[in-house]
Amino acid sequence: MEQPTDSMEITGINSYHIDYEMDAPFEPSWYPELEQHVHKVQLYEVETDAGISGITSVTGDASRVDSLDLAREYLVGEDPRHIEQRLDDLASLNSYGPRPWHFEIAFWDIKGKEVGKPIYELLGGDGDPIPAYASSGELRSVDERLDWVADRVDEGFEAIKLRFHSDDMAEDVAVARAVREAYPDLEIMVDLNMGWSFAHPGGGTWTFDDALSVARDLEEIGNIGWLEEPFNQRNYERLARLREKTDIPIAGGEFNNGVHQFREFVEHDALDVLQPDVMLSAGISKTKLIAGLADMHGLQFAPHTWNDGIGFAANVQLLACTNPSWCEYPIEPPGWSLDTRDFLLEEQLTAEDGAIVPPSGPGLGIDLDWDLVEELSESTA
Repeated sequence: MEQPTDSMEITGINSYHIDYEMDAPFEPSWYPELEQHVHKVQLYEVETDAGISGITSVTGDASRVDSLDLAREYLVGEDPRHIEQRLDDLASLNSYGPRPWHFEIAFWDIKGKEVGKPIYELLGGDGDPIPAYASSGELRSVDERLDWVADRVDEGFEAIKLRFHSDDMAEDVAVARAVREAYPDLEIMVDLNMGWSFAHPGGGTWTFDDALSVARDLEEIGNIGWLEEPFNQRNYERLARLREKTDIPIAGGEFNNGVHQFREFVEHDALDVLQPDVMLSAGISKTKLIAGLADMHGLQFAPHTWNDGIGFAANVQLLACTNPSWCEYPIEPPGWSLDTRDFLLEEQLTAEDGAIVPPSGPGLGIDLDWDLVEELSESTA
C-alpha cells in the first residue's frame, strides 16, 4: 500500500472525446424519434504531481457541454484530496452553467488509489452484493417486452423497470399488465421520463390527470415499486399532490442539481424515492448527504445509474457506503448492451443472481482499456 504524501497538486486535466459504434440501434424512450447508433462519452483524466491520475466522464447529451477550460482554471494547482475545499470550487463552476460534479469522482479515485482502497471503504461501506433491478430503455410491444423480462428473470433479477412514453398511454399500461400476469411476484418499477422531457424536441408533458390515471391502473396491477418522474423535476407541488392521491410510491431526482433541490423534495413531501446520480446531481460526498436525508425522513434511496461504465461504477461505489433500496442496472440489448455501457472498461461490471458486487480495486475499482481510448478518441489534452 502506498503511503499518503504530505502534499499533492493537480497538474493537468486531459480530455478525450470518444464515439463508440453500438452493435445495434437504440431508441431511448425519453428521446422520441431518436435512433442512437453511437455512444458518446467525454473522458477526463485528472493528473497530479504524485504520479496518480483519477478518471471521470460524462456521457450522452451531457458530453456535448464542455467545461474543461473553466475546470482547469479552478482546479489545476489544487490538492485533489481536499475534497470539501474542491467542492467549493465545483460550486463556483456550477454557477457558470455546465454541471461539474463529475470532476469530484476523479478526486475520490485519486484518494482511493493513493491508499490502495476502494472509495466505498474510505466512506465506511462494504463490498456486499447490492440488490439490482433490470432497467429497460425502450418502448416495446407486449411480446417483445415479455421476452426481455424472461431473460432478466433467468438472470436472477427480482425487479424490472418499464418505460412509459407512448402517444397512447394505454399501450404502456397493457405492457405492464401483461408482465404482471406472466410474473405475479416480480416487482415492477415504471418510469415516465417527464422530469426533464422539456429538454428534447417532442418530449411532451403529462397533465395531472394523465399521471393519476396511470397511477390508478398501476394500483390495480399491483406490486409496483414506484412511479418515476411523472412531472417536471422541480414541480414539487404537483408531485406532492399526486403522492397524496395514490398508494404508488413516487420517485425522481436523476437530473436535479445539488442537495438543495432534494431538500425541496423532502420539505414539500413530494417524493417517496430519492434518485440522485453522482455524475449529474451532486458528486459522491453530497449524494451521500442526500442518502442521509432520505434515511432521516423514512424515504427510499435508489440512485439513477444510466451512464457509461465509469458513471455506473461511481454510483455503485456510493451505493456500497449508503443504505440503498436498489441498484439500477441498465440493460436493453441489443442496442444498450453491457458492451455499449462498459466499452471503456477492461472488465464489465456484471450482475450475478440479480445483484451487483461493488468493484474492490483502489479508487473507482475499475481499469480502463487505454488502447481502445487511444484508438477511438479525439484528445484535447
